[in-house]
Amino acid sequence: MKQILTFVWALCLVAIVSLSAQAQSVKITENKEKKQYDVTVDGQPFTSYVFWDDQKKPLLYPLRTSKGTVVTRSFPLVKVAGERTDHPHHISSWFNYGNINGVDFWNNSGGKGSEKMGTVKHQAVKGIKNGKGMAQMEVMADWIMPDGSKVMQQDETITFRTAKDIRIIDRVITLTAQEKKVVFGDSKEGALGIRVARQLEEPSTKPEIFTDEHGNPTKVPVMDNTGVAGVYLSSEGKIGEKDAWGTRAKWMTLSGNVKGEDLALAIFDHPKNPTYPTYWHARGYGLFAANPFGAKEFTKGATTLNYTLEPKQSATFRFRILIHSGKLSKEQTEALYQQFLKDITR
Repeated sequence: MKQILTFVWALCLVAIVSLSAQAQSVKITENKEKKQYDVTVDGQPFTSYVFWDDQKKPLLYPLRTSKGTVVTRSFPLVKVAGERTDHPHHISSWFNYGNINGVDFWNNSGGKGSEKMGTVKHQAVKGIKNGKGMAQMEVMADWIMPDGSKVMQQDETITFRTAKDIRIIDRVITLTAQEKKVVFGDSKEGALGIRVARQLEEPSTKPEIFTDEHGNPTKVPVMDNTGVAGVYLSSEGKIGEKDAWGTRAKWMTLSGNVKGEDLALAIFDHPKNPTYPTYWHARGYGLFAANPFGAKEFTKGATTLNYTLEPKQSATFRFRILIHSGKLSKEQTEALYQQFLKDITR
């Protein structure tokens, strides 16, 4: 009976997506003054692709549900009472990595030591398509080493989709090594990241100390856990950071309630990705990240990957970020994942 209900739900989902796609207009609009491209659904804000001068990588900021609820942390751009103020490089949603030929791109927030870190610099928007149910943009960025040299080029197609109670961001990212070999040294710090709103964190029960790559500590006292009830669930049935962190799975969800709205945030990994299924850098304090490269740290040294691109070699990675208004079961998420495989075939 459970399988029959799941199948029926999946058929209903396809019908909902099809009908909603006909009704909702998704539009990407350039804002030259702010150095960003704003994404709206029927005129209402969804997110923005931003490349501000003071940021060290392009961002998608903020992420919202179909009802307009913001699901990402506001700090450090805006200070909100009750939010954590650790890891200032965790801003909304981004893509970079902690060890490229020994250089840290992940922890760069422009503070002390940033001159030794790498930067992902936006270069161009090569095309935009607006339409019903979806909009798409083609972007290019350079991965720049501390000495100013370009180590990789990032060519990406970002597709924004909408359906009833659903917002979707598909990121198809092609990384191309330049004149030198590129080694993704195994690190937990990567790669497709989201820093979520306080309510989506797991409740904290003791003081914490977060230490960055350079040994700099941030002390965090016990916090008020009122309304904080985030729960991770992987496609392999792992629940919570304790069981899910560092494991491999084709998808992961983070469910909770933000400002009275039940919701589920998901990241999907694609079977065509070179290191599928990805490892999960899913922390209870609100960092939700898919990391295809960090095998050694996640397996406590049992496996070393050191994923490598030879000069001029390319690799493509495909991910979906899904924001669902309302609760999602494991079976419902799997049905949505199967739709992702139908949508992303190349």
